[in-house]
Amino acid sequence: TEEIERGTYCDSSAVANPCAPGRQYYGRGPLQLSWNYNYGECGKANGFDGLRNPDIVAKDPVVTWKSALWFWINGMECNHGNTDEVEDRVRYYREYCKQLGVSPGNNIRC
Repeated sequence: TEEIERGTYCDSSAVANPCAPGRQYYGRGPLQLSWNYNYGECGKANGFDGLRNPDIVAKDPVVTWKSALWFWINGMECNHGNTDEVEDRVRYYREYCKQLGVSPGNNIRC
């Protein structure tokens, strides 16, 4: 649930998601969420303070899986068009939501 080779992973140019003093943004969770900008945006999208409490991603099972799903569809490929990778992620995400009996929401693409 936590990266073995832990680093600070603080990008000071990410002014919208500044690093909190004493916090490290190394990989946590099943898809290894890392970097302050990811913790900040994931927290905003999922209702937790990822910048001041990044450890929650490894400790709270609900936050862990919300973070993994958020990271999986967060749009890393968005600036590269609708690639096969994006379509695969959307298809899998819809299928998992169906199996869990939840709505995938309205904004699942870039």
